[in-house]
Amino acid sequence: MLEEYGFIEKGESSAEVNIAPLLDMVFILLIFFIITTNFSRQSGVEVQKPKAQSAVYQGQKTILVGISREGSIHIHGRQVNLERLTRIISSEIARRPTANVVIVADRASMLGRAVEVMDACILAGVKKVSVAADKD
Repeated sequence: MLEEYGFIEKGESSAEVNIAPLLDMVFILLIFFIITTNFSRQSGVEVQKPKAQSAVYQGQKTILVGISREGSIHIHGRQVNLERLTRIISSEIARRPTANVVIVADRASMLGRAVEVMDACILAGVKKVSVAADKD
C-alpha cells in the first residue's frame, strides 16, 4: 500500500561516489608541494641564518654548503668532512666553472668553522664564496 503513494521507490539505484574531482585535487596539491620545495632548496641542514641589511639574492648557479650549530658540514643533504667537501666542490666546479658557493651557517655556529669551509672552497677552485643571511 505504501508503494502506491511513492514512499518506497521501485528499482532503487545505488549511490556512486565520483572520485575524479578528488584525484584532481590530490594531483594539484602534489604539484604545488613539489614546486614549492624546489624553490626552497637548502643545504640539507636546518639553520637559523643571521640577518643582514645588505643581503642579496645570489641566483640558481650556487652550490649550498651548510654549517650546523654544532659545526658539522653538509652538502647535497649529506654530512661530510673538509676533505670530502673539497672533492665534491672540485667535481662541481669541473662541471660548472661559473658556479659560486654560498655558505649557509647557523648564527650560533663558530666563525672558525666557516673560515675553514671558505678556505676549502677556494682551494677547490671556487671564484666566489659568500655567506648566506636573511634580509633584515
